[in-house]
Amino acid sequence: MMWSWVLAVIGVTGIYFVGRKTIWGWFVLMFNEILWITYAVITSQYGFIFSAIAYAVVYVRSYMHWRQDA
Repeated sequence: MMWSWVLAVIGVTGIYFVGRKTIWGWFVLMFNEILWITYAVITSQYGFIFSAIAYAVVYVRSYMHWRQDA
């Protein structure tokens, strides 16, 4: 299953960049959630759509807090 490895590597990369306090981390994480939604649709595992949206909401809120602190 190549999808799981790709999604995991992209997610960890996004977290790494967020930890380095770069805006690119947020873009990588949001891109990863788009990939999760794509995966969910292709594999008919629609529960992943809910989790991808939930993660995206958390990422957006975290970015807004991060930006205020910067």
